[in-house]
Amino acid sequence: MTDSAADRSSTPDAAGSGRAHPLAAWSNPGRFYKGNLHTHSTRSDGRLSPEAVANAYRERGYDFFALTDHFQPETHFRKNADPASYITVSDTRDFRTDAFTTILGAELHGPRMANGDLWHILAVGLPLGFAPLGEGETGLEIARRALDAGAYIAIAHPAWSLLPMEDAREAAAFAHAVEIYNHGSLGEVDRGDSWHTLDLLSQEGFRLTACATDDAHIEFPDYPDSWTADAFGGWVQVKAESLDPDTLLAALKAGAYYSSTGPRIHDVSVDDDHLIVECDPAVQVFATGRGARNIRVRGGEITQASFPLESFSQRGGGFMRVTVVGEDGGRAWTHPIWLDELG
Repeated sequence: MTDSAADRSSTPDAAGSGRAHPLAAWSNPGRFYKGNLHTHSTRSDGRLSPEAVANAYRERGYDFFALTDHFQPETHFRKNADPASYITVSDTRDFRTDAFTTILGAELHGPRMANGDLWHILAVGLPLGFAPLGEGETGLEIARRALDAGAYIAIAHPAWSLLPMEDAREAAAFAHAVEIYNHGSLGEVDRGDSWHTLDLLSQEGFRLTACATDDAHIEFPDYPDSWTADAFGGWVQVKAESLDPDTLLAALKAGAYYSSTGPRIHDVSVDDDHLIVECDPAVQVFATGRGARNIRVRGGEITQASFPLESFSQRGGGFMRVTVVGEDGGRAWTHPIWLDELG
């Protein structure tokens, strides 16, 4: 385990605040706001204009979204962009209403991962004047610069990119989260689920959170609910006291959210050395941890499940995460929960 991994639980993020309680999504005051953190438009390789994308998410009942167009001039990332345009953070402030808001962001790239592919780094909460990749700057260097500028940083779709673990460890030293579900990657290459990367990082001691996203390009606007669609399939539920973009961003950095493709997790709490999960009716609820440690509750209409903490504990603090599986196969996930942070 690297020094960065060992110190992650006490290292402040770029905004100066440390890690929140691992159950902050349920213990913090406020309400849940539904949002998508990974979206593209005609400013890069998406099919719809920024305004049309914002309208699509608002009409689907989302409370917020981040337009994260590719921050890279290469042609395959700019196939729908105006040739006269240039790389800047998309300004979506005009699309905000009293009931819907936006957070500024971008998908950052740079050379190169160990497998030769470009880095894909999700940066949500960037300033409008954030500078493009500088000469000689690497993918990890621009990601660190985004962190220093106040952004929430997630390692994007590691399964889709086949991100080598040596690179995952380097990125984990300053990322807030791993994108553990990417709806676009599921429909495009059947690599939507990236929990394996975060589970391995957690086993090595890195303490990151987990986000689900769309990575929407909205290539099939006439079939928004088909299996080929890349929108409206994965999201975060952020616990915050208001829909203010800065408040949402602070909650994301603090881990006060959970991820879903359908089910809701109403509450997660600790009682008598058990983790108690309350959720929408489910057919299975899993708790998984280091190595092969797991407990599964099965049956119809499960709305509460209980897991003994001792089954996942170990010297130095074990971890566990929970998956809720709905009858239609939709899933919801907690972050990795570190037992030594539950006190």
